[in-house]
Amino acid sequence: MATSLNEVSTKQVLQWIGSHLYQYKKRVAGAVVALFTAAIAWLMLGQGIKYAIDSGFVESAPETLNKATVIVLGITLVACLATYARFYLMTWLGERVSADIRKQVYAHLLSLPPSFFAELRTGEVISRFTSDTTIIQTVVGMSLSMTLRSVVTFCGALVLMGISSPLLTFCVIVAVPAVLVPIKVLAPQVRRYAKLSQDKVADLGAHIDESLHEIMTVQAYTAENKERAHFTSRVELAMAAAKKRIHYRSLLIGCIMCLSMTAIIFIAWVGARQVFEGSMTVGELSAFLFYAVMAGGSIATISEVIGEVQRGVGASERLYQLYYTQPDIISVDSTDAQPGIHDATRTSNAPTITLEKISFSYSNQAPLFDELSLHINARETLALVGPSGAGKTTLFQLLMRFYDPQQGHILFDGVPISSLPLPTVRQQIAIVTQEPVVFANSVMENIRYGNENASDEDVISAAKQAFAHEFIDNLDNRYNTELGERGVKLSGGQKQRIAIARAILANRPILLLDEATSALDAMSERMVQQAMNRLMQGKTSIVIAHRLATVQHADRIVVMDDGKIVATGTHSELMKSDTLYREYAELQLLS
Repeated sequence: MATSLNEVSTKQVLQWIGSHLYQYKKRVAGAVVALFTAAIAWLMLGQGIKYAIDSGFVESAPETLNKATVIVLGITLVACLATYARFYLMTWLGERVSADIRKQVYAHLLSLPPSFFAELRTGEVISRFTSDTTIIQTVVGMSLSMTLRSVVTFCGALVLMGISSPLLTFCVIVAVPAVLVPIKVLAPQVRRYAKLSQDKVADLGAHIDESLHEIMTVQAYTAENKERAHFTSRVELAMAAAKKRIHYRSLLIGCIMCLSMTAIIFIAWVGARQVFEGSMTVGELSAFLFYAVMAGGSIATISEVIGEVQRGVGASERLYQLYYTQPDIISVDSTDAQPGIHDATRTSNAPTITLEKISFSYSNQAPLFDELSLHINARETLALVGPSGAGKTTLFQLLMRFYDPQQGHILFDGVPISSLPLPTVRQQIAIVTQEPVVFANSVMENIRYGNENASDEDVISAAKQAFAHEFIDNLDNRYNTELGERGVKLSGGQKQRIAIARAILANRPILLLDEATSALDAMSERMVQQAMNRLMQGKTSIVIAHRLATVQHADRIVVMDDGKIVATGTHSELMKSDTLYREYAELQLLS
């Protein structure tokens, strides 16, 4: 199982997001310049108001008032243009960082072993990619920008208030700590419940993905009401977490606004008394109150967006944990690989495969293999036979290095696969499973998945060898037909032949076939078996067999039971010498 970080600090998350922003430092710098320009322009507006009142309105000077009005309009225009630039650049950065994080995390997920996805449901991963990255986009594009703007505005307003009236500014400074107390106390709760809320939403996504993926089973067992009830309970759990988040965020906003407005009202009262005493002009008081309102508005804005920022940090934590999940399967770098590995794994040479005293168990389960040893000759076709749970499919997974054995070694041509880069190991193997995988793409692209550089002619040739060309030719758009999600437009046998054509096109020296003809009718099975026989020529092939036709073509049969090899030989030899094989053949292979 891949391991992930359980505890993530805010500092780690912010550094991670900061590393993405740093790639676009010119745009960040432009946004910062625009932010300061807009903030300074809005702050200068207060001086324009002071000039207009004291020099124009109070002194009854129309020309001065007109001049002041033009200045105020000019400042407003500059502020609006700077605001446009800030909003555009920050929104672009939010979109860009969100897209980069999606790409980065997705690329990492593709390197994680199947054991990771056995623990974390696909629906939850999808939720993290969609809702969580959208939150990050909003936070970087808007909330972060609004927070920075508010901080700059507040600091600037505080300086200008100090110039206008030190006494009133002292009153403001005394009031600020009181406003910060709710942020200190309530913001961590907002973050906590924001993360919990996102987890519950992810659980919803996982349930939707699972139930809709298996919709035929749900409807076949008339389990619609049961699934509705399960979904409703999950929705209510998500709603309960959201209510907690909303409560603390609303409480945070309300407390800050109450304290801010109380402080402004008190300061206005003190200022009015100073005007009566003659120590301040009306214009100075108006400018001071303008700055006080701006400062109070900035604090109010910070209180509103701090919840979004905390929510964004919570969402980022979940993506950060995905990105920094460490896989159990560690790939050797190609520069550190053993000398001569390329000679040992050339795709033109079918290698020998050796299992040396393999011991393996799945997480929290009893051991499956205990010092299992097996040697498969180059270009040999080996059939694996045995009951379910004997370890046949697990053997395939170990060969593909989806899992590593706890003890022992697997070797290709004498080279341990653990000393080879993962791509080098897997590029030697073509696999066809009992439940073939078909992507929501065209027939052409589904087959070409085995070799992305193959021409259209190569794809068609592979389809013909797999006896898939005839039914493909009858599809609406032939090889350009879109097959729908999980190949819903094809029958089981047709999907099987698409998968076989993909393996034929890949043309790799090792073949792993999990009863590749099990879903076919008798006629199709005979044709595809012929194609598979040609495909296996010159290759090292391992086949999980459930059909007599498969084992009869094998060079050697290995009988497995409970993780052990109990017998080896040809079909005729084993029918005479091994009771388990004879019973299995009579019940399964000959049925």
